Amino acid sequence: MTRKDKVWVFAYGSLMWRPDFEYVESEPALLRGYHRAFCIYSHVYRGSVEKPGLVLGLENGGSCLGRAFRLNIETAQDILAAIHAREMIYDVYVARRLPISLTQRSGAPRVMANTYTADRASPQYSGKLERDIMIKLIRNGHGTAGNGRDYLANTVHHLHQLGLTDNGLAALLRDVDAKD
Repeated sequence: MTRKDKVWVFAYGSLMWRPDFEYVESEPALLRGYHRAFCIYSHVYRGSVEKPGLVLGLENGGSCLGRAFRLNIETAQDILAAIHAREMIYDVYVARRLPISLTQRSGAPRVMANTYTADRASPQYSGKLERDIMIKLIRNGHGTAGNGRDYLANTVHHLHQLGLTDNGLAALLRDVDAKD
């Protein structure tokens, strides 16, 4: 099987620690040209329309360390459809195939991966928010998949388990947990 025959998914938020699908292998990966950012108002999973939460999206520029999943070629299309339904519960992402580097392999080979970037045209796109507003939305956001604080903590924890560091997310978690 060649690299072109393989189907990969790049995860950077809850998909890293709660994939909800079977995969053949998983490893740390690097996506260039996008960075992880809290830039999506959540009206379902981590908040509501009346009391929105805040979740991650991929924004233009920089780079993002995350997790790559290789899917079984026989079940890949069904899994991709399920991921699409999960991520596109509201039209706030754009499905893309982008090149990622598999960072733990010699020479960090590049493969094409399915992922979701923030849709700046969506009404749920928040753009860059002031830090105090981000903290408030993450602290107060509660939806069908839990609260915003746990979403952030699970993302930081899973990155740490993968041997990856996102100092910005770790600092944000400290600020969310700090008593005012």
